[in-house]
Amino acid sequence: MAVQVIMPQLGESVVEGTVTRWMKKEGETVEEMESLLEVETDKVTTEVPSTGSGTILKILVPEGTTVKAGTVLAYIGEPGEAVPEGGAPAQSHAHAAAQPAEEARISAEPTATVDQPATPAQDTARPASSAPAQPQVDRSRDLGFISPVVARLAKDKNVDLYQVKGTGEGGRITKKDVLAYLEKGSGQPAAAQPEPAAWETPGEGDLFRPTELMFGGKGPAMPQGAPSSQSAVPFNPPEPGPGAQPRQQPAAPTPAPAPSDRVLPHTTVRRAIAEHMLHSKHTSPHVTTVMEADLSKIVAHRAANKAAFAESGANLTFTPYFVAAAVAALRSVPLVNSSWSDEGVVLHGAINIGMATSLGEEGLIVPVIKGADGLSLLGLARAVNDLANRARARRLQPDEVRGGTFTITNHGISGSLFATPIINQPQCGILGVGAIQKRAVVINDAIAIRPMAYLSLTFDHRILDGSSADGFLQKVVETLENWA
Repeated sequence: MAVQVIMPQLGESVVEGTVTRWMKKEGETVEEMESLLEVETDKVTTEVPSTGSGTILKILVPEGTTVKAGTVLAYIGEPGEAVPEGGAPAQSHAHAAAQPAEEARISAEPTATVDQPATPAQDTARPASSAPAQPQVDRSRDLGFISPVVARLAKDKNVDLYQVKGTGEGGRITKKDVLAYLEKGSGQPAAAQPEPAAWETPGEGDLFRPTELMFGGKGPAMPQGAPSSQSAVPFNPPEPGPGAQPRQQPAAPTPAPAPSDRVLPHTTVRRAIAEHMLHSKHTSPHVTTVMEADLSKIVAHRAANKAAFAESGANLTFTPYFVAAAVAALRSVPLVNSSWSDEGVVLHGAINIGMATSLGEEGLIVPVIKGADGLSLLGLARAVNDLANRARARRLQPDEVRGGTFTITNHGISGSLFATPIINQPQCGILGVGAIQKRAVVINDAIAIRPMAYLSLTFDHRILDGSSADGFLQKVVETLENWA
């Protein structure tokens, strides 16, 4: 009887994986526990062993395809043995169509349904019981971008999106618009609703959207009761009047490659990075604050203890010091060790520090130091060495890049002085560490040469304000400058 090769669940919270390479082809033989294919999850590549010995009868999932854990990938058996019917994966999608990780994965069908206006023939073909009779609506209008979440919700609830009034930018239909339409329950288009204030819809990414007010124009007055902030918060203009065209920002078309151009196909890692970064920028209002730190005591301590750490099997780099300083600051300002949720801000009990690690031209990965607040400097150095080495050797386990509560990126390794990193969702902030350089500084009215570094904190302005963010970063600086 043919043996199934199943997509394994490669971690407690890993629900799917991408087949990146088959090491055997159909018709070739394989031994049980011999490496059969490579699967990538969250930029971690894992070799999957064969579950039996025999001939590869049928490969059901081609390379580059993402499927859920438990999906049948292939069959192994005796040459000529029949493959069971219905063995194809029920839920799979091309990696090129990957959507943000926390959004439910859906096939292209819902999006195609809402992007293509239904013809009269299609409307009359619908069963009478599927939805109440709808009044005439303008199906010539462009629905614009429909997110996978909205498309799935509309399909599940049998909602005609042409009946829904969009309140997002340029009339874009959001999840809240569909839910509001469903709450009406009348089958009639939702009545016009006043545009919500920007701070009431932070998850929609409207908080810092550019308006005329940000560029010195005369915008509407800020309503009473609006929260104050270190940064100016623009107030969205009202809906355009009847007949007015909603403002839209069309995406610039990608030019066709010139004859001398060369197209580099996107790798799975690069697609995952692009997806994660775009999702983060569309989720959190990013604000960055920058301070500098005198690292004289850190440099002296490292020089005095590097040999002793080496005898204990640890290479003492600067990274463990920054991790320890971040831990001290997270204890001092616990709100930074948090995540946003619709129910409230989730304060994490554990302090798990992610450290961005370069993989060269392939991109980067963020292994996580679990329970960083329980480790000494030696323990942190060992953890940093181990995770960094295994990350570059592609030997990390999927769970080792999950569960972080705060992230550090040491971009100064490549000579960068300071940067504005993108938040690693769903975390609240990310610490950027610039290059350590000797600079002239004024100390007690005298000029001195000190090893200095710029530290930047990019934070989620839904959770933190300037005061709390600066308090956290000041604690990082204080810990580094007073190291004993």
